[in-house]
Amino acid sequence: MKIGELAALTGVSVRSLRYYESQGLITPVRQANGYREYSPLAVETVETIQLYLNLGLSTEQISGFLHCVLRNKESFCSEVMPLYASKLADIESQLLQLNQIKQNLEERMASILQEQKDTASETVTKKT
Repeated sequence: MKIGELAALTGVSVRSLRYYESQGLITPVRQANGYREYSPLAVETVETIQLYLNLGLSTEQISGFLHCVLRNKESFCSEVMPLYASKLADIESQLLQLNQIKQNLEERMASILQEQKDTASETVTKKT
């Protein structure tokens, strides 16, 4: 199948497919006219890539185990669990950082609201 057909079947843009190719994740056969020709298995490969991208993994990380998970069950690929653990640790760190930022924003907003309230009270007191 041509790259446009693969894009239509997987819902992935042609640009993304070309990027996956440049990263070594998919490998088409080049026809004499230079067109890319993909095997029917490319659909499963692209869907698998999408699954791992949706888990927050990079194409570089995916390339380290993609061939293994396409041939075996994920549980038989020793590269997967360390990546998952590392990604989970990154997410936990990001959540801590985001919660700190959230708390800082809430404190600033409360401070501003209190200052506005105090200013409004002073204005009412001065008028009376």
